[in-house]
Amino acid sequence: MITRTTTSLMMQSAQRNLKANMQELARLQEQATSQKAITRPSDDPTAASDSLRIRAEQRASEQYGRNIDDGLGWLTTIDSTLATTTSLMHRVRDLTVRGANDGSMSPTAKQAIATELTQLKDELLTQANTQYLGRSVFAGNSDAASAFDAAYAYSGAAADTVERRIGADSKIRVDANGAATFGVGGASVFALIDQIVADLGAGNNVGGHLNTIDTHMTAIRNQQAIVGTRHAQILRAEEAHMENTVSLEGQRAAVEDIDLAEVILDLQLQEVAYQSALAVTARVLQPTLMDFLR
Repeated sequence: MITRTTTSLMMQSAQRNLKANMQELARLQEQATSQKAITRPSDDPTAASDSLRIRAEQRASEQYGRNIDDGLGWLTTIDSTLATTTSLMHRVRDLTVRGANDGSMSPTAKQAIATELTQLKDELLTQANTQYLGRSVFAGNSDAASAFDAAYAYSGAAADTVERRIGADSKIRVDANGAATFGVGGASVFALIDQIVADLGAGNNVGGHLNTIDTHMTAIRNQQAIVGTRHAQILRAEEAHMENTVSLEGQRAAVEDIDLAEVILDLQLQEVAYQSALAVTARVLQPTLMDFLR
């Protein structure tokens, strides 16, 4: 069947072409203004879906980053506390060795050692009750004001640990076991120092306490090694998180952002094409007598 080409058909065809040119021109202008490749899901459903997925991963990554920062704060605080605790315990041992020299130590000298040991015990108790952001770092999830009270009772529990999720499939413990570090009650390092002070006051030899001091120091060093391992793990997680953040931002930019120079060039070409279409249409579709008779 042969279709007759009329002025009306030519006009409709020209209008469709002009409308298509105008829509493309409007799309490029919107891209150049927003500098986004996607302004609505209908622009590119597949890219819009990828964009939503990537942004969800970015939000999760941001939360992991906050968890890593918080975990680093906990572990750094604990590591510093244990380093101070180790230094204090070395001093406790040195003083105990001096106090064990009964032949060369006068009662006044022993009393001076006992006084310093009491001060060291108070400092150790302060270290054991160290807090980070209002939470005791040695008491797990306990909401008690301190990990150890005046009677050296422990407020935490071995199963109540503080953990932070640092990845989709990985968590890390960020607190330390106060009971394993300092002991509890009469078996604590605090009670041990009290006993040494009492023996010095009573004139008893304190050399027999050295092995117990060494046992406590070993326990503290073990906890320090555990915390050091976790610290190294979370530092690796921080590095991996930074790399993942950069990668996700690159993926997002590839999907959402535009090459501004390319879009501006396309926009200029489209403007030329639209102006040319207008000119050609005006030349081809000249008014006829019938247009005026209508």
